Parts: sequence; C-alpha cells; structure tokens
Amino acid sequence: MTPSEEGLARASWWHIENGLVRCDLCPHACLLKPGGTGLCGVRKASSNGEALLSLNAGFAAHIHLDPVEKKPLYHWRPGTEILSVGTVGCNLRCPFCQNWELARWDPSVSLQPITPGDLLEAAKQSGSRAVAFTYNEPLVWFEFLSDAAPLLQQEGFGVVLVTNGTINPEPLKEILPFISAANIDLKAFTLEGYNKLGGFLETVLETIGTLKDGKVHVELTHLLVPGINVDKTAFEAMIDWISKIDEGIPFHLSRYFPRWKWSEPATPLSLMMEYREIASRKLPFVYMGNVPFSETTRCRQCGRDIVAREGYNIAHIELDPHGKCRACGQDNGFIIG
Repeated sequence: MTPSEEGLARASWWHIENGLVRCDLCPHACLLKPGGTGLCGVRKASSNGEALLSLNAGFAAHIHLDPVEKKPLYHWRPGTEILSVGTVGCNLRCPFCQNWELARWDPSVSLQPITPGDLLEAAKQSGSRAVAFTYNEPLVWFEFLSDAAPLLQQEGFGVVLVTNGTINPEPLKEILPFISAANIDLKAFTLEGYNKLGGFLETVLETIGTLKDGKVHVELTHLLVPGINVDKTAFEAMIDWISKIDEGIPFHLSRYFPRWKWSEPATPLSLMMEYREIASRKLPFVYMGNVPFSETTRCRQCGRDIVAREGYNIAHIELDPHGKCRACGQDNGFIIG
C-alpha cells in the first residue's frame, strides 16, 4: 500500500520546470504533473506540484543477514556475512526481473518503517561489519541511502551497493565517498539491448568508471538472457571494454531462468560455458552464477587454489592478512577486513 502524502520525505535532485516537477536523479528525467509518479514508482510530485516526494525513504521491505558471496562479491571480505536491506522501486523495466515484486512494488509487498539509526542498530546487532543496499534498485532509495551511508561509515561499517548503475553523475558523486564496494549489473552491451530494458548503456558504463576512479571495489554481473543479450559480437566487445577498464575486475556470468514476463527457456549450460571461455581470454577472474557447481579462485601467478567455495560458503582460503596469495604473494584483487 502506498504511504499517504502527509509525512513523506521530500526527495532530493529535482527542480520545477514550466509548472511541472522534473526529477534529476537518473537519466529518465521524468517530468511529473501534480500527483504523478516517476518510472521508478517511488518518486512522486506532490499534489500541489511544488515538490518531489520520496515514497520509500523511510520504509524497508526486507532486511536479512547474507554471505557476502551472495551479493555476489567474491573478492571483497570473502567468507564474511553482510546485513542486506532493500525496499521497493526500480528505474529499469527488465521483463525477466528476478525481484519484480519489489521492483514493481507489488501489492503483496509489505513495508516496515526504518530510520538510518534503526539500520545502524540492526547492523550492530547482526555481528556483521558491512551493510548491502540490495534486493530492489538501491539508487531509487536515494534519500535513505544518502542519510544512512555516512552514518554507517562513521561507525566503521562498509557500505555496499548492488545496483543497475542507472544514476546521473552528480547524485552519484554525492554518495561516492561513502561507498566501499559495489556489484553493478551490466545487463547488455548494445543500445538496443538496453532499450529493451528501459535503460541507458552509456550511463552504466560511466557509473562503473566513476566508482573505479573513486577507489570503490567493483565487481560486475552479467545475466545471460536468451532473446536479450546473447549476441556473441556484443559480448566480446563488452569483455574487451571491461579488460581495458581493469582486467582484474571480478566478472560474474549468471544463468537466467524464466521469471515474470520472460518465458524463454533457461540459458543452456553449454552457452554459459562457451561465454565463460570467451570472457576468460581477457579476464582472469570469471565466475558463473545460478549453476549447479561451485567456483574456485586460483592465483593468477602460481595457480594455487586461494579461495574454494561451496555454494555461498568458503571451504578453504589461502590469503594472507593483506589479501595476497599466501604461497607466492601475488595480489589477486582481494580486500580483507
């Protein structure tokens, strides 16, 4: 149920334009009549047309303790747990959305009030030393995120985004100093592919670059979806682009299963293996997700198994306190602690 307008938080990043409210948070730049709601479903022009309100700023849908590997983050604090929190709303329209009930704010979703202080207390109680903003698209929870992230950082907690990367440069710069790590879903590598999802390829590429330049630990996920993004030439171009940004970026190639409005059969395992081999030609750390086997990280110098996983659990780890290979001292891009 949508919260009543009374008491809602005023959104940030908007302006009045010809008597309407223009949202400046993401490149959709929704122009809203009084009472109108943006594409994300959670940013609404006030009934008098004088402000933009956030419908989700003080509300959470889920909060849960997860292995950090589930985000997925394989090279950031491996083997630790992370408090994961999410709400409702998303600024893309992926027909295969795995969390569509949250993204589209289905009536079945119940929300609970939450403040940044509540989240900080939950993080302390959890025993974790990090919080992930995840489940829905965290960037459309901007007002809560921009208040909570500095508070968490000040208290020594890492702040993680699991995001589609669709945000304008200026809002991103506002929160950048408070972000420790991010997994960005690079959904396609053609304009046509992103058009099918209601997104913008160049925006996501710019977000990845900004986070890397800001010294944020970045990992990428690519859900391989038949009928959307299985063009081999485009995939090869994507891998080439990633390798030029940073060949050491962990790359998670994830298997699609039918969900919501997309009924194509699940991605064949043979195609997953083929595309993994293509990615591995230029990227040393390629992992497959949603597959019936676990992934092991091998040192790029000596070849030793340095992190062995069983599902989302760590079975064996051979990293020194600085995250380097215990046998040869090679830096494989791990962040410890």
